[in-house]
Amino acid sequence: MIIPKHTEIFIKEMERRGYSPNTVVNYTANIQMFFNYFKSKEHPLHINENDIKEYLGQYKQFNTQRSHHGAIKLYYNICLGQKEKFKYIPYVRKEKKLPIILSVEEIQRMFDVCENLKHKVILALLYSCSLRVSELINLKWEHIDRSRMVINILQAKGKKDRQVGLNDKLIQLLTDYYKQYRPVIYVLNGQSGTPQYSNESVLQVVKNLAAKAGIKNKRVYTHLIRHCSATHMVEKGIDLNLIQRLLGHSSVKTTAIYAHISHNLISKIESPLAQISL
Repeated sequence: MIIPKHTEIFIKEMERRGYSPNTVVNYTANIQMFFNYFKSKEHPLHINENDIKEYLGQYKQFNTQRSHHGAIKLYYNICLGQKEKFKYIPYVRKEKKLPIILSVEEIQRMFDVCENLKHKVILALLYSCSLRVSELINLKWEHIDRSRMVINILQAKGKKDRQVGLNDKLIQLLTDYYKQYRPVIYVLNGQSGTPQYSNESVLQVVKNLAAKAGIKNKRVYTHLIRHCSATHMVEKGIDLNLIQRLLGHSSVKTTAIYAHISHNLISKIESPLAQISL
């Protein structure tokens, strides 16, 4: 099998159809692993349904298997026109894991230990605006509209535009940051002359701040700050439909997960033990 040739065809077809850069990167990595597993085959057409089931079965983490399943299914669909190949290969059940949220106090500690102004801007934008990391690193100065007090998030996940609120604290922080760093196009300029910050750099900032804040019993990662932002808004009584719009979710059902992990709501449920004399 000529792996580079088939991979290149897949990449070009995904890009032509407007898939996001992150999806292209992730699906490319997955399809290359698939091709390497069957490198003795002359062509992907020679890989049958049982072969694919066997390959997917090696991934014991359900969400990991679903990711590989999606990439392989898309390849056979858009590159080989074999939509029916996966008719009898259903997706494995989706794992329903709730994120372990940081408290407002823990978020405050992360701000308190942050001495680097750029790092504080990163944490503030993630938390204040509930941004995904891709939205953060692609944010440009021209997207910030002070006259209307909004930030325009353009062509985010699902190719959707939305707006998030801009507040006075964030404006002052961004003003101080601009005076010190003078970034030109993107709000977060990269290291060593690169125009943008990277996903990995943002993750490292978040992890370092959590460690300095003494948060050791919870796994802290970039997307967790978005989860915390949404959960804390639920706990303040903000309507789920408004939070849905801020997050850019297609359905309020997706947003409703934050009601399940809000400790304020859970703590209001009276235990049946309360009516029992111990």
